[in-house]
Amino acid sequence: MPRRQRHDPSKTLVGFVVGDVEYAVHIARVKEITNPLGLVPLPHAPRSIAGVADFRGEVIPVIDLRARFSLPEAAPTRKTKWIVVDAGNRLIGLVVDAVSEVFGTAGAQLRPVPPLGHGDDVRGISGVTSHGGGLVFVLDTARLRELTDPLAVAGQIGPSAPPVSLPPSSFS
Repeated sequence: MPRRQRHDPSKTLVGFVVGDVEYAVHIARVKEITNPLGLVPLPHAPRSIAGVADFRGEVIPVIDLRARFSLPEAAPTRKTKWIVVDAGNRLIGLVVDAVSEVFGTAGAQLRPVPPLGHGDDVRGISGVTSHGGGLVFVLDTARLRELTDPLAVAGQIGPSAPPVSLPPSSFS
């Protein structure tokens, strides 16, 4: 019988790459890491909302982090993943270029984010840590709801949203 590994409590972050920058989200917020699923674009949605997808029977909004961070579009590769996170009372899919590793801060507190401006310029970064010889920006998943809440109010996502017909996954 194979031995099941236990979660290492010192590993609190799931690392990923978008462009050439390392990011992370708290592991407690991660529901699943998956290959890209079928996606339906939403009319009049912000550029960073790639659309909605059927994730295990629930229609979830999907945020393209390349668009969120004003990076050029890139064709999906075999390393492209979706990180499905709990953003409060809503699951959200995050499109990332690659998932790197699960790691911890070695007990150190997150350092504050340098002043980046106001509003959209902040981009939902809750803090900065060091890992692997570089800086890692840790996202505040609850702040990502700021992108999806207007869609819920408009009835484009959530219980009042009309059913959508999702195409099969285009991942190759």
